[in-house]
Amino acid sequence: MATVLPTTDRLAEKHRSTLDQALDTIRTRAYWSPYPEHPKAYGADGSLDAAAGLAAHQALLNTRFELDQPGTDGWTGGETSPYGPELGIEYPHADIDVLLPAMRAGTAAWRDAGAETRALVCLEILARISARTHEFAHAVMHTSGQAFMMAFQAGGPHAQDRGLEAVAYAYAEQTRTPAGRAGWSKPQGKRDPLELSKEFTPVGRGIALVIGCNTFPTWNGYPGLFASLATGNPVLVKPHPRAVLPLALTVRVAREVLAETGFDPNLVALAVERPGEGIAKTLAVRPEIRIIDYTGSTAFGDWLEANARQAQVYTEKAGVNTVVVDSTDNYKGMLANLAFSLSLYSGQMCTTPQNLLIPRDGITTDQGPRTYDEVVSDLAAAVGGLLGDDARANGLLGALVNPDVKARLEAAAGLGEVALASREVVNPEFPDAVVRTPVIVKLDGSKPDAQAAYFSECFGPVSFAVSVDSTDDALELLRRTVREKGAMTVGAYTTSADTERAVEEVCLEESAQLSLNLTGGVYVNQTAAFSDFHGSGGNPAANAALCDGAFVSNRFRVVEVRRQA
Repeated sequence: MATVLPTTDRLAEKHRSTLDQALDTIRTRAYWSPYPEHPKAYGADGSLDAAAGLAAHQALLNTRFELDQPGTDGWTGGETSPYGPELGIEYPHADIDVLLPAMRAGTAAWRDAGAETRALVCLEILARISARTHEFAHAVMHTSGQAFMMAFQAGGPHAQDRGLEAVAYAYAEQTRTPAGRAGWSKPQGKRDPLELSKEFTPVGRGIALVIGCNTFPTWNGYPGLFASLATGNPVLVKPHPRAVLPLALTVRVAREVLAETGFDPNLVALAVERPGEGIAKTLAVRPEIRIIDYTGSTAFGDWLEANARQAQVYTEKAGVNTVVVDSTDNYKGMLANLAFSLSLYSGQMCTTPQNLLIPRDGITTDQGPRTYDEVVSDLAAAVGGLLGDDARANGLLGALVNPDVKARLEAAAGLGEVALASREVVNPEFPDAVVRTPVIVKLDGSKPDAQAAYFSECFGPVSFAVSVDSTDDALELLRRTVREKGAMTVGAYTTSADTERAVEEVCLEESAQLSLNLTGGVYVNQTAAFSDFHGSGGNPAANAALCDGAFVSNRFRVVEVRRQA
């Protein structure tokens, strides 16, 4: 403990105010972020500007990514950017039987450091990542296919926000019980009181495994990584094989900070798989793995929940996100908002709307009544107008992350009447990128054969305009969808107070996060750290929410030592 006290004082001076602000903001739910969103904010105080970030990224290409972690028994790689180029980076492959014991060696010192020191070290890791946001943006862009600005913001400051949010919740939960020794005295009448000295210590569960995803490696990876680390657990990061670089950079920064602050760098390590190795299943059932964070397919998430019985498992899986369109007093704003939501990152977000439930008799608007066909046609025109310019389209769509998304997109056109056909967009900077605009397919919600399409997730730039008999029928379909298939997001447009209350009731009963009447610059598929909950943990789409107390509280236990006073 004595070896890290000077460092703790320095980190407290540097980061304690940020931690306090984060703690205050998770209580008030106000807007706040310590990490700049604009690329031009970087370049001072040692941070990398645009040119330096690009140069740092390019310097990593076609090299070996050294980590100096125990158990390296070879090298592996094979990432190819969705924009075309091969990254050519080789990463250390770990002998798990050597690495896992090494990761546990530093846990006692990390535990004894206490909740505040752990939080401050985590904030130093995040600060150093923030200083390299431009470099991380290129890493995210060329592994996920996000357009640069989205990779910069979602993969940079927004991901860092989610990491800090997890640290704040972890600190709050650990400090509910007083640190250090507490006196206990029970009166015994005429006899002397019973007196004990009690000491309470938050103790991590054990090694935490973060199983990364392809589309948002940092945004989805940081909450679990920092929640586990801040609560006293070593963290093993297993990236998606197509998106290793962003999390490898994260692990490298974390190891550097841990070593500099007097802790064992092996508290954070990387496990990269060889092609076809499938080490996630092997790792998930190892007895040393006590916590698992996973974002990805329902099938593997269900497998983890059923088979990783020794671990506390947090999953974000697939869902069928739904928007109920009943009426609006801002028809133009509604169409523009939906068009952007359907287009952003080619619909490759777990929060993107898929099913638009529209009464077949149409809706009322500030521009007069609109039939179902007119609403769908107007929405198709709004998407087409938004993406009509190829430069703007490339900036919003990015690239399709893998061939499976392209296959689903192409198959969707055969599921019903196409209201908006997908078109190919050429990216002049990256001619090998696969860029496609969204497809909108009309489906009759009353026909059983249409249900197979709209009642399962079709991840990518695919949406279904589902005609229903009435708004009441839309609400019943919404309820069934969330209950049986899950949803990360629900949206609704209505001018009726009764309908608004009815939609709220469905979402409250089925535990789905709801956005009502969004017509401006906030979209149903975006959430803000410290204020919005991502997922609820209460429907099949996810068993946890980013981020609440439940997300962190079971990553540690409080162990009590009682002494006779």
